[in-house]
Amino acid sequence: MAYRRMVLEIGMGTDIRGGDPTKAAVRALRDALWHNSLTIADAIGQSSDSMRVDVTIGVPRPDKVDKAAILAVLPHGTGTVTVVEGGLEIPNAAGTDVTIMAHAAAVVRLDIP
Repeated sequence: MAYRRMVLEIGMGTDIRGGDPTKAAVRALRDALWHNSLTIADAIGQSSDSMRVDVTIGVPRPDKVDKAAILAVLPHGTGTVTVVEGGLEIPNAAGTDVTIMAHAAAVVRLDIP
């Protein structure tokens, strides 16, 4: 058997004040996942914990993202996290703070023939 891509979920998250890329990334993944209820694993006779979820986060300052915090969002299965340069960093008018925007893509894979 082989892991096959079954679902792509996408989301966007922000940290309005504080410029925390991890907070924005966690919100982006939650946005991607919390609008769905995946029943595909059950439909093919597998547990939802058998899912493998490959998460890609696009955010400014990817080196500042806590990958463990991203993985902690996943309600089922096991996951991997890749963080890449992306999203937006928008300074406030005074130049004293920034809003961070992150994007998330979660690819759900199942081991099927």
